[in-house]
Amino acid sequence: MAQAEQMNSFDIIVIGGGPAGVLAALHARELGARVALVERGRMGGTCTNDGCVPARVLARSARLAREAAQFESFALTGEKPRIDFARLIERAQATVYRIHEKKQLVSHLTDAGARVYENCGDARFLDSQRVLLADGTHLRGEKFIICAGGHARRIPFEGSAHALTYTDVWSLRELPASVIIVGGAATGCQLASIFNAFGTRVTLLETRERILGAEDVSVSVAIHSAFERNGIEVITRAEEILGIRQHDQEFTLYWNQNASEHTRTAEKIFLSVGWIGNLDALHLDAAGVKTERGYVVVNDYLQSSVENIFAAGDITGRMMLVQSAGYDGKIAAENAVLGIGNRYQHQIVPHGGFTDPEYASVGLTEEKARAQADCVVATVPYAALDRAVIDQHTDGFCKIIVARETHRVLGAHVVGEQALENIHLVAAGMNADVWIEQIAEMEIAYPTYCAAVGLAARQIAFELGVMPLTREWRALGKLPGAEWERAESE
Repeated sequence: MAQAEQMNSFDIIVIGGGPAGVLAALHARELGARVALVERGRMGGTCTNDGCVPARVLARSARLAREAAQFESFALTGEKPRIDFARLIERAQATVYRIHEKKQLVSHLTDAGARVYENCGDARFLDSQRVLLADGTHLRGEKFIICAGGHARRIPFEGSAHALTYTDVWSLRELPASVIIVGGAATGCQLASIFNAFGTRVTLLETRERILGAEDVSVSVAIHSAFERNGIEVITRAEEILGIRQHDQEFTLYWNQNASEHTRTAEKIFLSVGWIGNLDALHLDAAGVKTERGYVVVNDYLQSSVENIFAAGDITGRMMLVQSAGYDGKIAAENAVLGIGNRYQHQIVPHGGFTDPEYASVGLTEEKARAQADCVVATVPYAALDRAVIDQHTDGFCKIIVARETHRVLGAHVVGEQALENIHLVAAGMNADVWIEQIAEMEIAYPTYCAAVGLAARQIAFELGVMPLTREWRALGKLPGAEWERAESE
């Protein structure tokens, strides 16, 4: 018995096999700890299994469907493609399996010296140093890092059981003719854009004043306008969801707005109203861990209310992104193994969405930046880019916000083709703490969408008076573009 107990005793027990958990376990092993990782189902977390990876497959298919509309412009002939939705879902799942084969997470962890408990069902705390797995296995840990992820939030109202969530997409075998999506944040907008590209009639309903409310206002306005041009009905300021009622094969959504009842009917209704932590099965009360609003409460060192228990990733409710989860996991591992000392701080986190058009952001919104500093802002329309004109993707812009005093970039926001790729050029500069004039002086390849970053940087540098321009150029009072052609509006 003593020998069995010793075999199941570890310095660090990580609960959850997503990006936060895997990075936490690997880093803890690098630091010399005896580590176990517990995953109730399949390794990879939401991002791999039913989040970013399969969603990107749908987004790719949606993109190809939209590109077909340009065939005639580029001297191509062919019929408009038709979507085989069942095959597409199979393709998405096959891609998930391929990513699993590529990552080989269990082998990677095992080779690093970690003990992996995969597909073991829920783990529940017995106290602050013991957990019980569903198969009856007891594990004892000196420290714990909870990386159990999250799930789609549901809100209570009459008939809410009729509504689907994001994860239900993968169980569909037929493309719905019409959908209502409740929630206009990142996930809801991506769903709306994908279904719209496949020919589904889409209504996007948001309770706040604007969709993508966490993004810069310019991004929100641009995506809203693009959605409406693409045929998506966008409704904002919906005050209260009253209920859902079924009528034959369709469902009607009822809500209050401006003191009156409104309705829309569709074949499917999706709720995209937030993401909360996977807390219920953990029995955190037994360990004394404090939770609030569906998340584990942590301090700036990712330490919970219990000294030896840390948390990372979505379950903390802080920065719920894949790239941030890995960062969280490493911070939590260092503080758990080496002792408190490494502070959690997300400062430069590029992010965005694969909508049509794409959008991406890094750093502060213009509103927040102006509240902190005297700023210089430049916005370059995609119509000013030769590459955008060539590709017929002139919808969008690149916006850069710089502190006048320090010449450092405080934030950047891009809407348009390759937005999520372009934003990393700015993010890299921010991470290196470069001046805006250093970005302005880069020789960016031609013709590219990244030229928008260079143009915006040059405009700001010119306004700051730091561009090495001749007296004749300065006399013009306007910065010359780096592209050969002017925008049509000029």
